[in-house]
Parts: sequence; structure tokens; C-alpha cells
Amino acid sequence: MKLLNDKKQFKKALALFDQHGINNILTLSNFTITQVLKACAHKGDLQRGKIIHNLIASKTKNDIYVSSTLIHLYVLCDDIASAQSLFDSTKNKTPAMYGIMMKAFIKNKQANKAIALFNEIQNPNDVHMLLLFNSCAQLKTKEALDLVKKISKQIPKSFYSNRHLLTSLLDALMKCGDVAHAEALFYSSKDKVLPMYGAMMKGYVHNNLPDKAIDLFNKVENPDDIQMILLFNSCAQLKTKEALDLVKKVSKQIPKSFYSNPHLLTSLLDALMKCGDVAHAESLFYSSKEKVLSSYGAMMKGYVHNNLPDKAIDLFNKVENPGDVQMILLFNSCAQLKTKEALDLVKKVSKQIPKSFYSNRHLFTSLLDALMKCGDVAHAEALFYSSKDKVLPMYGAMMKGINRLNIYDNVELIMSQLFISFEVFLHCWTWSLSFLNAIS
Repeated sequence: MKLLNDKKQFKKALALFDQHGINNILTLSNFTITQVLKACAHKGDLQRGKIIHNLIASKTKNDIYVSSTLIHLYVLCDDIASAQSLFDSTKNKTPAMYGIMMKAFIKNKQANKAIALFNEIQNPNDVHMLLLFNSCAQLKTKEALDLVKKISKQIPKSFYSNRHLLTSLLDALMKCGDVAHAEALFYSSKDKVLPMYGAMMKGYVHNNLPDKAIDLFNKVENPDDIQMILLFNSCAQLKTKEALDLVKKVSKQIPKSFYSNPHLLTSLLDALMKCGDVAHAESLFYSSKEKVLSSYGAMMKGYVHNNLPDKAIDLFNKVENPGDVQMILLFNSCAQLKTKEALDLVKKVSKQIPKSFYSNRHLFTSLLDALMKCGDVAHAEALFYSSKDKVLPMYGAMMKGINRLNIYDNVELIMSQLFISFEVFLHCWTWSLSFLNAIS
């Protein structure tokens, strides 16, 4: 089974187990059990893994390898509750177990849980440090930044030879807004690798410093596709003629193999559109043989940005299975048109939207905005009041629409819901201005 697993022939490994081991599972060695569980994990076979877990429950109590492999299985199959339950019940936790659980929490946007787990580790290694920095980068708070600084001071110097750790530290500092500290660390490093340049460039874009990202790109000797993507993102942020010239220059120098990366092609389209070169973007898009949803999204967003909503709608109609992003951009296009035809399209598409899409608050807000912009207040209000989980942008879309249509009687009702707490209102000052304009 190990030989089959090493060759990534997990299906064959499980077939072998079904043929010879399932009926004698209690007589199998713990090593064999771990191999079965590894195959289950890589095949995503959660049900089989749980059955095996129930059959060998007595073995998991005393064998850290079986327990660790089971936790890994649950994490890979996104059953975090079972992974945490087994982890919590394990008396002798290994560093690897802590690492698996921290990674799982980060993947599921539970950075605080990952940090709490880190604090339980007596002697964290470089992997735990790296995962801690990733957790802090996800939080982007002052408290997270303070923790990053505190831990980074305690790191053994030998750990800094780990380029992955140094990259995650740079990323955390940038995400938490401490550009100066990240720069000092980056430029003091003698052995810079491409991921470090990427972390810095991404950080500059995140902190609205695209010029610095471009300057750093020019210092990279052999940039890869990630640096190219970040360069295009920087130029898209600038939206200047100089940025457009740079995008065109670099795109001509890109190795053809890079164009197989859909993320790079999407970022290039986005940069061209943001910089106003619609024709070039269209030429590139339509010459591309393998179009992905994100490419359609970049083009549609670009059309909206360049006040070409009809083109965005035409492109939407060519998408076979549009995602929520394409739906949002369609509604934005219709909101820009403000015509009866646009309203009819909004109603038609909104009826076809899978119910799961309505959990996306951005989509829901864009739908409200489109209905209001197209003058269908009744439909927008019905949708708004039927929503159980209202967020501030939804109130904003409704109030902005009411203000534009001068329907003053509706403002008081919307505002009465918004004034549930004064604290909420303070966070909504922009929409409060819309209200004041409406009643003035």
C-alpha cells in the first residue's frame, strides 16, 4: 500500500485494502492503517475514513501516527469539527498535529483559533511560526501586528534561513500595514528569493503604493508569472498613460508559456481595461482559446469601468455557467443603463439565480442597486425587507436609490431600521448624507 501511495495510485491502494484488509482490520498493523487513511485522505473519501475510524477507535488512543493521519484526513475532507474533536481528545499532541490544525483554521478563515492554538505550543518550530504569521496576515489588525512584532523578535536567528518563514513574515507585516518594518527586513536580507519580492509587491498594492511595487519589479532579474501579475495589478491601480505603456511593454516580453496561466491573463486584461485600452484588451481576450470565468469577469468589469454597459451585457450572454461575480457585474451594467430593457433583464436573471448565490451579500446589494437605479422600487423593497441578514451596503443601495428618485416617504422607514443602534449609524455616515440630502 505504501508503494502505491508513493506512486499516487490511491485508488489501487484502497482496492487492495478492500480485497484483503477490510475484514481483518483489527489485525492490521498501525502502519498499514495509516496507509489506508492516507489513501482515503487523498481521494477525499471521508465516509470510508469515518468507517475505518469507528472500527479502529481503540488504536487511535495510543498511536500518535494513526491519530495524526486521521486528523489530516478530516482536514483534507473539510470536516473541521471531527478533526478538532479528535485533536482535543488526543493526550499526546505532536508538533505535526498542531501544524495540521492551525493550517485548517487558516483555510477556514478562523485565524483567531489558529493563534490560540499557537499559544499552547511550548516550543514552536519554524512551521508553527509561519502559520502564525499567516494567521495574523488574515486578521490585518493592530493586535495581529503587535503579535507579529513580538514573535519575530523571539525567533531564533537560524529560523531566518527559512525563506518561506521570512516571506510569510513580510506578508504579515504588509497586510497589517507596517510597510516600513517590512521594507527594513526585506532590504537587510542578503539572500532574496522571488516569493519575497512577491510578498513585498503584493503588500505595496494592498497599501495603495503601486509606484513602489513597480520600482521593486524593475529590480527583479528574472520575474516569474506571479511578479508579472502583481505588476499588472499595480498598473491597474494607477490607471495612467505611463502605467498603460508599461503594461504593453512588459506584455510583449512575456514568455508565451506564461499565457497558459489564467490568473496572469486575467490581470493583464484588467490592467488594460483599467488604463482605458479597451481595444487591446478585446483583441487579447478574443484571441485567447481557453477563456475562464475570471477573464470574462475582468472584461465585464472593464466595460463597466469604461461606461460600456451594453458590451458587458453582450459578453455576459456568452458565458455558459456564470458565477456570482458575473451576476454582480451584469447587475452593475444594468444599473448603469437605467432603462426598461435593463430592468427586464435584471428581473429575468434574478429569477434564474441559484438560491445559494443569495448568501453573497455583494450580489444581493448589486441586485438592489440595479432595481432601484432602473426605477423598480417596489421589487427592491420587497427583496430588501424579505432579507433576514441585512448589511450596511444594502441600506446604502436602498437609500441612494430613494434619494435619486426623490421618494421621501420611504426614507423614514429605511432609516428606522438603520437606527437600531447608534454605533451602526456612525459606521454608515455616507448613507446618512444621502438621507440628509433627501429631506433637505
